[in-house]
Amino acid sequence: MKVTSVSKGPRRYGFTLVELVVVVLIMGIIAAVALPKMATSTNTAKTNSVKQSLAVVRDAIELFRADTGAYPTTATALPADLKPYLKGPFPAAPMGANAGSAAVVAGTTTPSVVTGGAGWAYVETAGANQGDFYFNETSGLAW
Repeated sequence: MKVTSVSKGPRRYGFTLVELVVVVLIMGIIAAVALPKMATSTNTAKTNSVKQSLAVVRDAIELFRADTGAYPTTATALPADLKPYLKGPFPAAPMGANAGSAAVVAGTTTPSVVTGGAGWAYVETAGANQGDFYFNETSGLAW
Protein backbone atom coordinates (compact mmCIF):
# COMPACT_ATOMS: atom_id res chain seq x y z
CA MET A 1 0.00 0.00 0.00
CA LYS A 2 1.26 3.36 -0.96
CA VAL A 3 0.90 6.20 1.49
CA THR A 4 0.57 9.62 0.01
CA SER A 5 1.05 12.73 2.02
CA VAL A 6 -1.55 15.40 1.93
CA SER A 7 -0.12 18.79 1.08
CA LYS A 8 -1.03 21.40 3.62
CA GLY A 9 -0.15 24.25 1.32
CA PRO A 10 2.49 26.89 1.85
CA ARG A 11 3.50 27.45 5.47
CA ARG A 12 2.40 30.82 6.86
CA TYR A 13 4.78 32.81 8.99
CA GLY A 14 3.49 35.23 11.59
CA PHE A 15 2.51 35.73 15.20
CA THR A 16 -0.20 33.90 17.03
CA LEU A 17 -2.95 35.74 18.85
CA VAL A 18 -1.47 34.79 22.22
CA GLU A 19 1.92 36.29 21.28
CA LEU A 20 0.28 39.55 20.17
CA VAL A 21 -1.75 39.79 23.38
CA VAL A 22 1.37 39.28 25.50
CA VAL A 23 3.25 42.03 23.62
CA VAL A 24 0.35 44.49 23.98
CA LEU A 25 0.09 43.67 27.68
CA ILE A 26 3.81 44.33 28.22
CA MET A 27 3.58 47.63 26.33
CA GLY A 28 0.63 48.65 28.52
CA ILE A 29 2.60 47.94 31.70
CA ILE A 30 5.57 49.96 30.44
CA ALA A 31 3.28 52.88 29.52
CA ALA A 32 1.60 52.79 32.94
CA VAL A 33 4.99 53.07 34.64
CA ALA A 34 6.50 55.70 32.31
CA LEU A 35 3.55 58.12 31.93
CA PRO A 36 3.55 59.52 35.50
CA LYS A 37 7.30 60.11 35.32
CA MET A 38 6.90 62.05 32.07
CA ALA A 39 4.16 64.23 33.57
CA THR A 40 6.37 65.04 36.56
CA SER A 41 9.31 65.93 34.35
CA THR A 42 7.12 68.32 32.32
CA ASN A 43 6.12 70.25 35.45
CA THR A 44 9.72 70.31 36.66
CA ALA A 45 10.88 71.66 33.31
CA LYS A 46 8.29 74.45 33.37
CA THR A 47 9.24 75.38 36.94
CA ASN A 48 12.92 75.49 36.03
CA SER A 49 12.08 77.62 32.99
CA VAL A 50 10.30 80.18 35.19
CA LYS A 51 13.23 80.30 37.61
CA GLN A 52 15.72 80.75 34.76
CA SER A 53 13.64 83.53 33.19
CA LEU A 54 13.43 85.27 36.57
CA ALA A 55 17.22 85.09 36.97
CA VAL A 56 17.84 86.49 33.48
CA VAL A 57 15.40 89.41 33.86
CA ARG A 58 16.60 90.20 37.39
CA ASP A 59 20.19 90.33 36.09
CA ALA A 60 19.07 92.64 33.28
CA ILE A 61 17.35 94.93 35.82
CA GLU A 62 20.57 95.13 37.83
CA LEU A 63 22.58 95.89 34.67
CA PHE A 64 20.10 98.65 33.84
CA ARG A 65 20.52 100.06 37.34
CA ALA A 66 24.33 99.91 37.08
CA ASP A 67 24.24 101.79 33.76
CA THR A 68 21.64 104.43 34.61
CA GLY A 69 21.87 104.70 38.39
CA ALA A 70 18.17 103.95 38.84
CA TYR A 71 15.70 101.13 38.41
CA PRO A 72 13.34 101.12 35.41
CA THR A 73 10.47 103.44 36.25
CA THR A 74 7.37 101.62 35.01
CA ALA A 75 6.33 98.00 34.73
CA THR A 76 4.74 98.45 31.29
CA ALA A 77 7.96 99.91 29.85
CA LEU A 78 10.17 97.24 31.45
CA PRO A 79 10.48 95.01 28.33
CA ALA A 80 11.53 98.01 26.21
CA ASP A 81 13.90 99.35 28.89
CA LEU A 82 15.64 95.99 29.25
CA LYS A 83 15.88 95.20 25.52
CA PRO A 84 19.58 96.20 25.31
CA TYR A 85 20.35 93.90 28.26
CA LEU A 86 18.51 90.82 27.00
CA LYS A 87 19.51 88.55 24.15
CA GLY A 88 16.31 87.85 22.28
CA PRO A 89 12.74 88.82 23.16
CA PHE A 90 11.42 89.45 26.65
CA PRO A 91 10.50 86.02 28.08
CA ALA A 92 6.89 84.92 28.25
CA ALA A 93 5.55 83.17 31.34
CA PRO A 94 5.83 79.43 30.58
CA MET A 95 3.16 78.17 32.98
CA GLY A 96 0.21 79.17 35.11
CA ALA A 97 -3.01 81.01 34.32
CA ASN A 98 -1.11 83.64 32.32
CA ALA A 99 1.09 81.22 30.37
CA GLY A 100 2.42 82.74 27.17
CA SER A 101 2.08 86.31 28.39
CA ALA A 102 5.22 88.46 28.28
CA ALA A 103 3.32 91.42 29.74
CA VAL A 104 4.51 93.00 32.98
CA VAL A 105 2.13 94.54 35.51
CA ALA A 106 2.94 96.82 38.44
CA GLY A 107 3.44 94.58 41.44
CA THR A 108 3.04 95.18 45.14
CA THR A 109 5.89 95.61 47.60
CA THR A 110 4.97 92.29 49.17
CA PRO A 111 4.79 89.81 46.26
CA SER A 112 1.20 88.84 45.58
CA VAL A 113 -0.78 87.95 42.49
CA VAL A 114 -1.92 91.00 40.55
CA THR A 115 -4.95 90.72 38.26
CA GLY A 116 -4.82 91.76 34.65
CA GLY A 117 -3.49 88.72 32.77
CA ALA A 118 0.21 89.58 32.96
CA GLY A 119 2.73 86.79 33.40
CA TRP A 120 5.18 88.92 35.39
CA ALA A 121 5.03 91.64 38.03
CA TYR A 122 7.53 94.41 38.77
CA VAL A 123 7.70 96.61 41.87
CA GLU A 124 8.13 100.13 40.53
CA THR A 125 7.44 102.13 43.70
CA ALA A 126 10.37 103.50 45.68
CA GLY A 127 11.29 101.61 48.81
CA ALA A 128 13.13 98.55 50.02
CA ASN A 129 11.57 96.28 47.39
CA GLN A 130 11.86 98.62 44.41
CA GLY A 131 13.12 96.72 41.38
CA ASP A 132 11.77 93.34 42.52
CA PHE A 133 10.61 91.20 39.62
CA TYR A 134 8.47 88.14 40.24
CA PHE A 135 6.29 85.49 38.60
CA ASN A 136 2.65 86.64 38.73
CA GLU A 137 1.26 83.28 39.90
CA THR A 138 0.56 81.93 43.39
CA SER A 139 2.97 79.02 42.97
CA GLY A 140 5.86 81.30 42.01
CA LEU A 141 5.68 84.12 44.52
CA ALA A 142 8.50 82.69 46.65
CA TRP A 143 10.95 82.39 43.74
